Amino acid sequence: MKDLSLGRVALFCLALLPGLPVWAEALLEVRLRPSDSALRANIEAYVGNLGERDPAALQRFARSAEQQAQQALQALGYYRAQVVSQVDEHQGRPRLRLLVRQGEPVRLQQVTIEVLGEAASLTAFRRPRSSRLQPGQVLDHGAYEAAKKLLASQAQRYGFFQGRFIEQRLRVDPQAGTADIHLRYTSGPRHRFGAVSFQGDFAIDERLLQRLQPFAVGDAYDADLVARFAQNLRDSGYFAEVRVDALAEQRSGLVVPVQVNLQQVLPRSFTLGLGYSTDIGPRSRASWTRHWLNPQGHSLGADAELALERQAVGSWYQIPLQQALTDHLRFTAGYQQEQMIDIDTRRYRLGAEWQAMLAGDWQRNLSLNWQEERYDYGQGSPDGRSQLLLAGLGFNHLHSDSPSNPSQGYRLQIDSQMAKRGLLADTDLLQVNAQAKGLYSFAAGHRLLARVQAGGIATNDYAAVPPSLRFFAGGDQSVRGYDYQSLSPEDRRGNKVGARYLLAGSLEYQYPLREQWRLATFIDRGNAFNSLSARHFTGIGLGLRWLSPVGPLRLDLAHALDEPGGVRLHFSMGPEL
Repeated sequence: MKDLSLGRVALFCLALLPGLPVWAEALLEVRLRPSDSALRANIEAYVGNLGERDPAALQRFARSAEQQAQQALQALGYYRAQVVSQVDEHQGRPRLRLLVRQGEPVRLQQVTIEVLGEAASLTAFRRPRSSRLQPGQVLDHGAYEAAKKLLASQAQRYGFFQGRFIEQRLRVDPQAGTADIHLRYTSGPRHRFGAVSFQGDFAIDERLLQRLQPFAVGDAYDADLVARFAQNLRDSGYFAEVRVDALAEQRSGLVVPVQVNLQQVLPRSFTLGLGYSTDIGPRSRASWTRHWLNPQGHSLGADAELALERQAVGSWYQIPLQQALTDHLRFTAGYQQEQMIDIDTRRYRLGAEWQAMLAGDWQRNLSLNWQEERYDYGQGSPDGRSQLLLAGLGFNHLHSDSPSNPSQGYRLQIDSQMAKRGLLADTDLLQVNAQAKGLYSFAAGHRLLARVQAGGIATNDYAAVPPSLRFFAGGDQSVRGYDYQSLSPEDRRGNKVGARYLLAGSLEYQYPLREQWRLATFIDRGNAFNSLSARHFTGIGLGLRWLSPVGPLRLDLAHALDEPGGVRLHFSMGPEL
């Protein structure tokens, strides 16, 4: 019986609904004299959404809206404004109109911002420099609060944990139209890093972890160094989870202890990838990594590549050195088979390399590699065999404002290899290969990309130099418009056999279409040659660039201006620098 009564009440209420007025969301209209978009936006933000109010409800709310508008105006320095509200209907919707005469603003007269204590002599401790805090400027409460926040946050960053304001005063005289700011902050003494403790589930020797610290016990505190320590631990590849805390609340005197919590990464990982480029066609890659073998952080890996024109398998063993994140010793072994344009090669290699980071972010690579290469030119040419023990020295420098989508930057790279006949080598040889790339952006997304590559070989027996060390030009990363490795000297039988020298360059302009899309036009020119008087080949074309989730993708339609001419499609992916 009770359920039946409730049902009747519900039906009765539903029957009354059609007779009730339904109001749409109310409108807010702000009119200023003179017009000022910044003030209007601030008033609208203070008042907020009016919701589904009817005219009567808006009328009750009007006084509160006037007060909120006054607060919004005062926040930007307008203390003598007049605000009048009106309620009406506009196109069937209730409307609250705020009519504002902002009057003359309050302007700053005296501005005093002073830092006292040890921070006063620290160059890195930034003082508020906002143009909105200069005498004669309109008072902006946001700029005043931002100045206080900057001083306090700088103190926390640089370890002035006892810092405080001894004066923070904003005096406003609305009648005179002036305001004075007085901020005096005393930092107190600067704290120092204390001992670092490691906790969690991990098997890496703490002595290796300490080599990843960008600070030492007793160094002046800097929160950025704490963040860099955490990033170094993540970049090491040993850990799945990293947390680094500077325990300022547990400081003893002026010493701040640091606590590190770590979770070891799974010891092994396996990855499989698919790709495509017009140089070598579809390809697949597989890699297996043992991230840590022992407490000293040694690691082991193997990788394989399978493509129509190239197959390779290799392994490596790596030992971290003193600068554990950037410096290491790596031992490698591998086998590669490649079908070049007129040559089939099979290469075995064993090697060791020492990679180190130098001053100025230059990466140096010292190597010693033994390789045996067997190659067939085809078309009646004799087979070849080469054995070389190559000592290598390389330098690489990358300067970029973003690792994935740079707008400015450059890369410089030079590699050299040499061999001496009689020292497990069939010939005396010196090979040098240098490359420079540059990227410059201007006018909201327009980009210029330039590339230059040059190489040369010095030897007393060029016939003994294997194809893998000779130079070829043409293809996606060289002179577009020509097939991969098609620009090369030929032997008497017409086989492209590679060259002593290489010179190639490119200039590309990219026009922004949408946020992740760009249209490109380019000109490439170069050749691989034995004589300095040899001609060079030119290709021009149009392309499309897409910053995909997996990295930049490039699609180019290039036209070769020299024989062998024609139009070719190039597709590739990877970073532009």
